[in-house]
Amino acid sequence: MFRWPITVYYEDTDAGGVVYHSNYLKFFERARTEWLRHIGVQQTSLLADDIAFVVKHADLDFKVAAKFEQNLLVVTEVIELKKASLTFKQQLLDEDGRVYCEGTILVACIALSRMRPRAIPQNIVQEFNCGS
Repeated sequence: MFRWPITVYYEDTDAGGVVYHSNYLKFFERARTEWLRHIGVQQTSLLADDIAFVVKHADLDFKVAAKFEQNLLVVTEVIELKKASLTFKQQLLDEDGRVYCEGTILVACIALSRMRPRAIPQNIVQEFNCGS
């Protein structure tokens, strides 16, 4: 499980100061990127090796509207690991544990030049086998 703090900026909100629905996906994407960095994987290195992770499916459940200037936390957990895909459970929470949005995101590993599935690199797979 990985936790990444975010602050809701004005640019994340609509005219009423409420987070625009598509920005929850951005928060979740940023947390997955930060998780990769946390385990020592740079996306530039992956791209140089013709590897990319792409979202294949996203299912979001909006619980409570997040608002301008809130400090929140994205909690990211891998709930399924396959040869060429990862399924993440992600939640946007406040400091009291209140859930604002939760999602299940299926991410596929691809050979970028061919846009075809490929096996997830072993160094990433090992992170899950170690419980990170």
